[in-house]
Amino acid sequence: MESEPKKRVLLTGTTGYVGGRLLRRLIDAGHTVHTLARRPEHLRVADPRLHAFQGDLLDPATLSPAMEGVDVAYYLVHSMGSSKDFAETDRQAATHFAKAARENHIQRVVYLGGLAHATPDTPLSSHMASRQEVGHILRESGVPVTEFRASIVIGSGSLSFELIRALVERLPVMITPRWVEIMAQPIGIEDLLEYLMAALDLPGEAHRTYEIGGADQVSYGGLMREYARQRGLRRWMIPIPLLTPRLSSLWLGLVTPIYARVGRALISSIRNASVVTETSALTDFPLRPRGIAEIIELALRNEDQDFAETRWSDALSSVGAHPRQGVMRFGTRIVDSRTRTVPVPAVAAFAPIQRIGGANRWYYVNFLWTLRGWVDLLVGGAGLRRGRRHPVELVPGDTLDWWRVEAIEPGKRLRLYAEMKVPGRAWLEFEVTPHETGSEIRQTALFDPAGLWGRVYWYMLYPLHQLIFSGMLRAIARQAVTAHSASDSIPRS
Repeated sequence: MESEPKKRVLLTGTTGYVGGRLLRRLIDAGHTVHTLARRPEHLRVADPRLHAFQGDLLDPATLSPAMEGVDVAYYLVHSMGSSKDFAETDRQAATHFAKAARENHIQRVVYLGGLAHATPDTPLSSHMASRQEVGHILRESGVPVTEFRASIVIGSGSLSFELIRALVERLPVMITPRWVEIMAQPIGIEDLLEYLMAALDLPGEAHRTYEIGGADQVSYGGLMREYARQRGLRRWMIPIPLLTPRLSSLWLGLVTPIYARVGRALISSIRNASVVTETSALTDFPLRPRGIAEIIELALRNEDQDFAETRWSDALSSVGAHPRQGVMRFGTRIVDSRTRTVPVPAVAAFAPIQRIGGANRWYYVNFLWTLRGWVDLLVGGAGLRRGRRHPVELVPGDTLDWWRVEAIEPGKRLRLYAEMKVPGRAWLEFEVTPHETGSEIRQTALFDPAGLWGRVYWYMLYPLHQLIFSGMLRAIARQAVTAHSASDSIPRS
């Protein structure tokens, strides 16, 4: 059977959650992708099949160059986070896009909207009404439109997943308003992407609207209970139906990473059930979406993978923190990252890092490391008794006191995973990169707290961590310079 011919695709929303993931899938499938973004330099994919165009959906003159020669255009943008009238902004953007798609003879538009059902007592929220209005505007262009109306999207880094995780991780007891028990049909990001990819090859020229969701119908409360189960956390929910969406959004702004404005729009849309009532997606596509237990399991697993592939410098820069040092959050994780520049080559800068631990100790306040080792032994942990296999060599899987080597690139990077007894998970990573004056050493300590007690543990030890981490980095830098200077002073025969 011959494979479908490759297409030329326009993808909007590439710097967003869904668009960023879809971009990689499209390129891996061999399609040529045009992207439209106000700041295309923020795209992290480099590929000859990717063509980035600078433009703005509110500026009609910038749209046609990106659409030239395009077969299928994805519309994955909305303005929920805008401080302006997001409905009017979305209306203008969709109108401009629809007109340009018609003028450039686009064969199909694929639009990702939202799933919600109004009732006589509960009309659609302004957010959900706007999402459905955008679909109507796109269809008015005359270009065939495939609209997916999706329920809650769950995946590592998704807005809903971050909301659920922040609430469950931080609050052992939750006061829950009425919207927490509204029914939905959450869909995993992997299944959503499969639907979006499959839309490329739909036959015919008719408009199609599909309601899509996962295998299970569940409320936000049910999602939180399932998340807590998989994380091994005990949580209690006390229903308080009098909390308004505005009060709920302000509360979310205090305890979750979501801005109150976005939270208010999100909560107001949750007042409507978002369960699939029209099932043609199950007949028109071979996909059988996952259930909620597997969706959350995948989100947690993929979060670790995404996190492992992320450079700390990128993560710090992405949130606007100082690129040299700072404490930030990456998902649930607390990151303490700091750098120091040394006037030696990268190999010399990495040498004391590769020798760390065991008989070589930890370069700074070693008595505190010893004390922590004894405490770990008393509570059943490994302590410092394991030492290290070799005074210099390290390979993945090696034990290193209470750490285990998770990854090593000689001369560049060492990543350790903690096997001590802590209320959560911990890593310690060192990276060495060339610098105009020699090398830059980045030292990153990371903690993924398990519930409230994990956070209490971190903040109780915060002053001590600042002392240890800053002193250890200074000592490593000093060791690198001293050893390199000594080697340079040895006469060569």
